[in-house]
Amino acid sequence: MKAHPIARSRIREQELNPVFHFQNKEEDNQILTRAKIKQALKSGVLNLAGRGLASVPEKVWNLSDSDENEKEVRYDLERSNEEDSWWNQKSLTTLDLSSNTLTSISENIQNLADLTVLNLQDNALTSLPEGIGALTKLTKLTISRNKLSELPESLFRLKELKFLNLSHNEFPEVHPNISDLIMLESLDISFNSINALPGGIGFLVRLQQLTLNNNRLTELPNDIVNLRNLHKLDLSKNDLKRLPPVMGELRKLECLYVQHNDIDELPDFTGCEALKELHISNNFIKTLPADFCENLPQLKVLDLRDNKIERLPDEIALLASLTRLDLSNNTISSLPSCLSTLAHLVSLQVEGNPIRSIRRDVIQCGTQRILKTLRERDTSKPKAGASEGKVGGASVARGNSLFAPESTFPDVYQMRKGRALIVSSKGLIDIPEAVFLDALEASVYNVDISKNKLTNVPAGIIHLSSLLTELNVSANLLQTVPACFSQFDKISYLNLANNQMTDLPEVIGLLVTLRELNVINNQLKRIPPCVYELKGLEIFLASGNKIEEIDATENGLGALKRLATLDLANNNIKHVPPILGTLKHITTLELIGNSFRQPRHQILEKGTESIMAYLRDRIPQ
Repeated sequence: MKAHPIARSRIREQELNPVFHFQNKEEDNQILTRAKIKQALKSGVLNLAGRGLASVPEKVWNLSDSDENEKEVRYDLERSNEEDSWWNQKSLTTLDLSSNTLTSISENIQNLADLTVLNLQDNALTSLPEGIGALTKLTKLTISRNKLSELPESLFRLKELKFLNLSHNEFPEVHPNISDLIMLESLDISFNSINALPGGIGFLVRLQQLTLNNNRLTELPNDIVNLRNLHKLDLSKNDLKRLPPVMGELRKLECLYVQHNDIDELPDFTGCEALKELHISNNFIKTLPADFCENLPQLKVLDLRDNKIERLPDEIALLASLTRLDLSNNTISSLPSCLSTLAHLVSLQVEGNPIRSIRRDVIQCGTQRILKTLRERDTSKPKAGASEGKVGGASVARGNSLFAPESTFPDVYQMRKGRALIVSSKGLIDIPEAVFLDALEASVYNVDISKNKLTNVPAGIIHLSSLLTELNVSANLLQTVPACFSQFDKISYLNLANNQMTDLPEVIGLLVTLRELNVINNQLKRIPPCVYELKGLEIFLASGNKIEEIDATENGLGALKRLATLDLANNNIKHVPPILGTLKHITTLELIGNSFRQPRHQILEKGTESIMAYLRDRIPQ
């Protein structure tokens, strides 16, 4: 029987205007029934989301406590089938306390040492306990939609954390220790009151998604471009005046959102060849540079609405993958005919511009009609090579037998396109200085001169000292590196593999920005002391040498607090010090192919976690 219309309206009114009742502690404890405890002990998952909790039931912190309730549960478990037996009980790995009215979390949370997922979103938390730092296995932490203004220091000890959501809180700043969370892949700090980012954020090199929209940012730290694995960056609805002038190091960036800011100039995107979407509407951009169009072959969506753009360059036809172009509400008076050559363009928005070259009724007919009109007017085709720059190789001296032919080296235009000098597998014994001068003109930051016959690093590389971030000189005949390396104040990647080095000079220890060092297949008999000076080092690859011992003390590898990958396979190591197991920031450890007897091969095959646990167990108590 259907309810009367008046009755139905009263039901809806009660649903829309519920009478909230804040539960007391006794009512909260009753939420955790024996059935829920039994299920949690069986699955390792406890879901208490949306239960109106004002406090967390005390039994959550130790589900297997031996009070009367748990005795009954354990008795029930023992009477049931084999898979419910007490010895098959699981530690809690997932805890969901979201959508309640919690204002605090007990320090007893530290008892949940096996927790990997913790969801505290949509509560009324004003602080987090220091005990959260004991959850060293935590990989996902969601604390969005609370009333937090600061985080406990202990949280930054969660070295396994990959997903962190701090959105919709009251944070006035980002704690500088955020850079200690080196395993982070996703970080969301949107909808807060943040006006600046700490300089060390560039150390989060595994970060794939960074969400910072709806804050008060006025500028970005220079090292934000060091986030080389970043796929998505959301900076919309802030107060940014500019973006970093050179974005090229963000080579994996696919989506960039910077709408609703105060940006008046597009940065240099050369090198961002993976960029597919750029949303930069509601800013103050006046021009669309030609080189912007030349260097984004994968760009599909370009949103420039509500800016100050007056004209479009003919080079816009080089955005061959473009499917959507929004130019609404600018000051464009005419559209270039070459827009009609964009084969994939299905949406062209130009409303709100003073366009006089195309009738208003044509514009109102939409994208295909506009493109057809432009196509009919396009009577000339662009000349091949018109946009190419000068040939940098022309400055290479002719007839010099020491050097390869001019065609061996890329010209300025080629280098500018990828911001890279790549001369690999050419059999070179030297590279002329003129090539590096051309590279300087092209603002090159990536040099690859591997797989040649170089006995020395070419002297001309000094010209790139202020730009260089990546250098690959592997597979040559090098025995050392020159003192000029000390001037590479931005270098983050250095590959010296497959050379003839017996040691590394002290100058390597001055490369404070270095994050990855590769010395595979050389003739090193020890880990060079200069390596221990590289405080920002995250990856050290040294397999295939003659290294005899491992120094894991605070003066050795223990000094490298950011070291995550250590490869010492296929050396002459006779003993693995147990103290190595205490370096918990190391997540990838390769030791196979050495002469030590312990750990045994079976343990090595189980992977890093097993090796580190074995070493820790051997530390004298």
